[in-house]
Amino acid sequence: MGVQAANCELCDASLGDVIVRTAQFRVILVDDASYPGFCRVIWNTHVREMTDLDASDRNVFMQAVWQVEAAVRQIMQPHKMNLASLGNMVPHLHWHIIPRYADDAHFPNPVWATARAEGPDEAGLAARRSLLPLLRQTIITSFQP
Repeated sequence: MGVQAANCELCDASLGDVIVRTAQFRVILVDDASYPGFCRVIWNTHVREMTDLDASDRNVFMQAVWQVEAAVRQIMQPHKMNLASLGNMVPHLHWHIIPRYADDAHFPNPVWATARAEGPDEAGLAARRSLLPLLRQTIITSFQP
């Protein structure tokens, strides 16, 4: 898998619900009850910044982020998509792909902010969760040759 760093949770490729794995990256379906469809694209080797990758690897990585975003948009039909690469807490390259809805608890603020509202009712969340098998298959299919 390449270089790993001690105490880096993202270096452990066995963690999370991995739905796509390549030699360079993996795609995780994040277990977040409030944000069904939240995905993460993680670079496999321990790299801190996008500019630490060569141009070819940056292109591969960003293409993966765009493919996941397209699948999430297609299946989840969110009001807005959030793409974030922070790495402040875990300095390992990864992108968050988060479907956002006008009724989510944090909208229009980031999902990491203090909640502003109660969020969607359980029926609304259940409807979004029911799309996860189709999202999973769509993402897998989008990475097949």
